[in-house]
Amino acid sequence: QVQLVESGGGLVQAGGSLRLACAASGRTFSRYAMGWFRQAPGKEREFVAGISWSGGSTYYADSVKGRFTISRDNAKNTMYLQMNSLEPEDTAVYYCAARSTVVASSRAYEYNYWGQGTQVTVSS
Repeated sequence: QVQLVESGGGLVQAGGSLRLACAASGRTFSRYAMGWFRQAPGKEREFVAGISWSGGSTYYADSVKGRFTISRDNAKNTMYLQMNSLEPEDTAVYYCAARSTVVASSRAYEYNYWGQGTQVTVSS
């Protein structure tokens, strides 16, 4: 079992920045590929970014490329999402997820564990 807890969400003006964190406990964090997903009201959950177990490979949705950066610190059992140049369209609940394999995936159903989510609201 892996327990995931997100933090760092909040209210920010368009053009601003936020840094989300996902703290993991339980089994060896470095054995899991990780991902960030988000879900806006009335919309399906969508992939935002993913990172391999070592942090050597990262993946991004086209909508966030160049603005968001995913990273992880396996010594601290924590994954991060640095979000810059935020837009009102980025408003959503952001979830971190873990899958027990090396490579991340953009498909939500391939993740075994999920956090409870953290709200990000970007005002125009």
